[in-house]
Amino acid sequence: MNAPVAACHYIVEVPASPERIPQVRRIVAAHLRYWGLAPHVLPVCRAVEELVDNVVRHVDGDKTCVVELRSTGCRLVVAVSDRDRRLPPVRSSSPVRGGLARVARLSDSWGTCATEEGKVVWFSRRVREAERVLRGPGRPRVPAVEFRPLPGAAGEAGAVLPVLAPAG
Repeated sequence: MNAPVAACHYIVEVPASPERIPQVRRIVAAHLRYWGLAPHVLPVCRAVEELVDNVVRHVDGDKTCVVELRSTGCRLVVAVSDRDRRLPPVRSSSPVRGGLARVARLSDSWGTCATEEGKVVWFSRRVREAERVLRGPGRPRVPAVEFRPLPGAAGEAGAVLPVLAPAG
């Protein structure tokens, strides 16, 4: 049985600029590693770089953006929001050219929506729970279950109680 995984959440607001992109990458990578999601660092960081770079290249005026990470233990959702109300067009289906096609290739799902302040572009990835499961020594021991009649229920139909027998 897998142990429940606590939800992880991180949010940071940064002025989007070419100089900030490597810093955002390091912040995202550090959180993913801390959360036990190291195998997802490269694709997630590439997608985040693409989204922050889109803010740098396409947003007029205030280029402040918010990068948000959420992990539930089985899914990681990353969102980048900015104050520009124009939704991004998908200009190419080629991931080589970059843009949202690259984000789509690096994720299981993605989307964009308008907000009161501007817009948010998000993507999600399935993550393996096994990376966050609490592990004890060796294989977990599951107790065997037996059913025995209730005391005094001899001759009465259907009266049973589960009894845990020691595993061994």
